[in-house]
Amino acid sequence: MNESILITILLVHAASTCAMTGLIWFVQVVHYPLMARVGAEGYSLYQHAHMSRTTWVVAPLMLTELGSAALLIPMLGLASYPITISGLVLVVLLWVSTAALQVPAHKGLTQGFAERAHRRLVATNWLRTVLWSARSVLACVLIATA
Repeated sequence: MNESILITILLVHAASTCAMTGLIWFVQVVHYPLMARVGAEGYSLYQHAHMSRTTWVVAPLMLTELGSAALLIPMLGLASYPITISGLVLVVLLWVSTAALQVPAHKGLTQGFAERAHRRLVATNWLRTVLWSARSVLACVLIATA
């Protein structure tokens, strides 16, 4: 296999993972907590706009991360399986968390600000924050050991 292709995929993988890690920390520490300060009037419009705009930022990164994680398994071989498989499992957990926890919370907030739904969103998003942080470590380890 061409080593430059492998290096490119490793770098794309690490870049998408680290970008999502930085983004999720910003969202967790700054953006989600500030949602409580938007106010009741106009909150529904705010939430719809938030969901639409966020999708344009995170969807390409998440799809790139998923695709590159899957590509690395056969490319890196048996010695790297524990890291690549662990990374792919974390990606799957991130997608499940997003679909099962964060998306429903966001949809609930489209009707207007609800303190309980907001607290649930902030609390459950810590799972994604930890998972993406772990993925960044794994992505860096893959680069260091390639």
